[in-house]
Amino acid sequence: MTDFSALIAADTGQPARSVQLLTTDTLTEWLKAQPARARAAVRAARFTASAGECLVVPGDGPDDWSAVLGVSDALALTPWCLAPAAERLPEGVYRLTDGAPDLAALGWLLAQHLFTRYKKAENAAGPRVLLTSQVAQISGMVAQAQATALVRDLVNTSAADMGPAALEKEAARLAKAHDAVVTITKGDALAQGYPLIHAVGRAAHPQHAPRLIELEWGNPKHPRLAIIGKGVTFDSGGLNLKPGGSMRLMKKDMGGAAHALALAGLIMGARLKVRLHLLVPAAENAIAGDAFRPGDVLISRAGLSVEIDNTDAEGRLVLADALTKAGEDKAETIINFATLTGAARVALGPDLPALFSNDDAMADALANASASTHDPLWRMPLWAGYNDMLKSDIADTLNSAESGLAGSITAALFLQKFVPEGTAWAHLDTFAWRPSPKPGRPKGGEALGLRAVFGMLKARYAG
Repeated sequence: MTDFSALIAADTGQPARSVQLLTTDTLTEWLKAQPARARAAVRAARFTASAGECLVVPGDGPDDWSAVLGVSDALALTPWCLAPAAERLPEGVYRLTDGAPDLAALGWLLAQHLFTRYKKAENAAGPRVLLTSQVAQISGMVAQAQATALVRDLVNTSAADMGPAALEKEAARLAKAHDAVVTITKGDALAQGYPLIHAVGRAAHPQHAPRLIELEWGNPKHPRLAIIGKGVTFDSGGLNLKPGGSMRLMKKDMGGAAHALALAGLIMGARLKVRLHLLVPAAENAIAGDAFRPGDVLISRAGLSVEIDNTDAEGRLVLADALTKAGEDKAETIINFATLTGAARVALGPDLPALFSNDDAMADALANASASTHDPLWRMPLWAGYNDMLKSDIADTLNSAESGLAGSITAALFLQKFVPEGTAWAHLDTFAWRPSPKPGRPKGGEALGLRAVFGMLKARYAG
């Protein structure tokens, strides 16, 4: 992974190229104070200081130059406003002419991250180092960049290389780095103890056998926090087979697990005052003679019987058993991430994770953290009246409503059946993918909602 710590440094007055932030309103006044060569370069490039425009401006000598960057508001930088400069400027050391990078350092760092597991970077520039006077913020910003890059890398990896065993390996890496304990449940123990996880994954090749991955860390006396991530490493749809176009991106169906693993790393790295319980139900929803079927009735770990209406609604099944386990261990707070429904994407598009919560105080705290981190979430209703859509004639519940209406809500209502009464719970239905590139945010796997949730947890548990 990219060494983000090498891309940002404390400003001790060392030589650096200046980056002047301009807006369309401040460009004219700035130009008046510039030498003729600079004014000519700006006019020749038709630079207007629109957000994202970046230009190298010549100085007096042959190696004397600086950069100008258009931003929407030079006094209120967003995480991504410096990313265009980091993408386009040559290798070197840079400092902002006015102010410190603050949140915008994140975009500077992530603009230089590349996923190179299968393809070498072409004409990649050397490191562009950003200087900052906000020395205390460097480690936290580097950690958030690392966490975001981890989500991207895990999601971008081919399903052939990112099965349940690979997710287990990533949990083991985290545990080693932070002195945590990992427990793996698979085989007969999984079939007996977590029957829904086992049912979803039992048709996969043995090398992709299903499992529940658990990591525990922290002082047992601290509040118990459960973080759960859907780890369906490839989703064919099962016997309710997806069409080819819908199956194309299903390597990303473990995006919830990627978010959960990255968040766990942030929590442990910041040493939040929690007893962390990470749970990743990992399975491949494949097709074989022993695949679970529409019409099957499965008995969950919680004892609720579930009639299968659709085998392509498998993510909520693996989450149900993990939610039950988290509740058994008396979690104070449960947060789960999942690439759960297409309905959430129809409603909110790719950029906005749908947030469902049974706790207004936590939902409000997440909304505040979302705003302060510029990591958007949108709360959706747990509309109890739609529970009727999940009624089964022969079991306690259907796994999926027969109607396609309110699909993200009925999925959340299904999950809520497995959350203990009185436990604060938030469910993020996230896309984990960026369908088109933006500065600092390439097409592909993406962390959506990660920084908002961490911001909320840090405010609550930093001590």
